Amino acid sequence: MAGRIPPESTALLAAVVKAYDIRGIYPDELGPSTTRAIGFAFAEWSGAARVVLGRDMRPSGIELADSFAEGVQMAGADVIDLGLASTDLLYFASGRLNLPGAMLTASHNPAHYNGIKLCGPGAAPVGADSGLAEIAQRAAAGSAVHDAPGRRTRRDLLDTFADHVRSFVDVDNLAPLRVVADTANGMGGLVVPAVFGPLPFEVELLYGELDGTFPNHPADPIRPENLVDLSERVLAVGADAGLAFDGDADRVFLVDERGRAVSGSLLTALVAQAMLRREGQGPILHNLICSRAVPEAIAEAGGQPVRTRVGHSYIKAEMARTGAAFGGEHSGHYYFADNYRADSGLIAALIVLETLSTAAMPLSELLAPLDRYASSGEINARVEDVEEVLRRTAAHFAELSQDWLDGLTVDGGDWWFNLRPSNTEPLLRLNLEAPDAGAVAQRVSEISTLLA
Repeated sequence: MAGRIPPESTALLAAVVKAYDIRGIYPDELGPSTTRAIGFAFAEWSGAARVVLGRDMRPSGIELADSFAEGVQMAGADVIDLGLASTDLLYFASGRLNLPGAMLTASHNPAHYNGIKLCGPGAAPVGADSGLAEIAQRAAAGSAVHDAPGRRTRRDLLDTFADHVRSFVDVDNLAPLRVVADTANGMGGLVVPAVFGPLPFEVELLYGELDGTFPNHPADPIRPENLVDLSERVLAVGADAGLAFDGDADRVFLVDERGRAVSGSLLTALVAQAMLRREGQGPILHNLICSRAVPEAIAEAGGQPVRTRVGHSYIKAEMARTGAAFGGEHSGHYYFADNYRADSGLIAALIVLETLSTAAMPLSELLAPLDRYASSGEINARVEDVEEVLRRTAAHFAELSQDWLDGLTVDGGDWWFNLRPSNTEPLLRLNLEAPDAGAVAQRVSEISTLLA
């Protein structure tokens, strides 16, 4: 296997390497030569003797996982291949085995995309400022192939992972709830039955067949139109709750018994309070676009709310710094210290269902005390000059409290907004919260004139 792995196009790598992962259209942007080069560079960068690998159900994943594994082996490292996996299963394997890991997935993106999520040993984050930029540089440079190539062996950790997820709840507390889980033909179709099988819930799987062409609807549960089928089924069968997973099944969104979507902020608040009851008082993280109800709920439960930037690498680093047991993001990512500080929608869902089992009330009533404000949702605005628009907006609201932790956050007392630049496009992302829908509409209209 002597020789060299050729350098990869810098322009091509720049197109697919994002702030937190690698993502591109298959095969034009992300093909086997690119994944092979990235696999080689990742193994070299990590310096590990073994790398754990998983892939989702996209048809292109077979070829790309093979080429990534080839790159790792050409660098002299062994590959522990999980085969089909959810991203949180890959993170669990990285944590349990204390090895760097790679997950071939494009998460919620359409079928013609694929990507790679990387982590260090112990599921440590790998982002632009924590190794990903250097890995891209190594892939662009090429290198000599190792004289002794590594081996690739198969390992099945699904049952061990399912046991781990269930360890976050007291199974004796669980009631025979009726649950509908829409896995959108994604990896939830593999992991949801493994986790829920031994539990007393009556679980109906919606679109549980693994099919990376997504024949029913996109695996992107943050979009309301992708929750319609789940909501209708919850109402049709009288379910206590509905769960919606994204393509790689690391995120979850909930639908209550009335078929209404539950925001990621409300789920963060509910899980945060449950974790404080379980772990005792301490810091709990929330990112800065979460509802103001989240830090309020944390404080009311005896915790110390800690506000963070958006993005898994920032949250994981802050969890390590503060010793927080839990952190949540409005986008549906939920991080647990006892899960190697990695995110898992399955763990969050189980904690909610345990809380619901002991609450003696429907999910909508359980959440009602936390549903305190109206929100704009995330509004994307394409602008010509991101920095100029941010300056203009800050000047317009100069009399109000402001900070620049992640973009511009303005606090208007009974309302607030965050305006954050996209990492990859000339976009600004607006999230705004106010006491009611009318106030939200008024404030969004005011800010929209500044973005024009």
